[in-house]
Amino acid sequence: MLKLSRSFYDRDTVDVAHDLLGKYLIHRSHGIERIGKIVEVEAYLGPHDLAAHSAKGLTPRTKIMFGPPGHAYIYMIYGMYFCMNVVTEQEGHASAVLLRAIEPIQNLEGKTQGPGLLCRAMRIDKNLNGCDLESDTFFIAQTEESSAIDIIARPRIGVDYAGKWAKKLLRFYIKNNSYISRK
Repeated sequence: MLKLSRSFYDRDTVDVAHDLLGKYLIHRSHGIERIGKIVEVEAYLGPHDLAAHSAKGLTPRTKIMFGPPGHAYIYMIYGMYFCMNVVTEQEGHASAVLLRAIEPIQNLEGKTQGPGLLCRAMRIDKNLNGCDLESDTFFIAQTEESSAIDIIARPRIGVDYAGKWAKKLLRFYIKNNSYISRK
């Protein structure tokens, strides 16, 4: 597998979101390599996007989003689930792609349909917040051969508070994949 380079993430967030579909999330920890194929994502376009965490500005929680591309932005929701985002575009832009679901490939236990379940299965927690995705233990990769996939676009989930941004088609998933979080 070929690890994605920094330049992959330093592009338009929607393009990165599309291109993450079909790639492999890899986490090596305690001698175990966990691998999941990314099948569903959501794009968050920066401080002007009212659904993005960065819409509230630079805070201790969001500082990773304002940093350089190709880093993991991980936060907790409901006091029990971690969610993983991939920071995109140039430093200061504060945009990211949320990983919503993966198809289990290797050493994953439990469900992976949803951002919290994905992180639980991959053993991703707050300790990986800010991790450089060019590391040797936590990264996204592609196979040498890539096949064409059909991408479905839908509104993001759980962002009704974001006004007109709630209806934008910024959730993407692989058509007919049985591991997406919901249709």
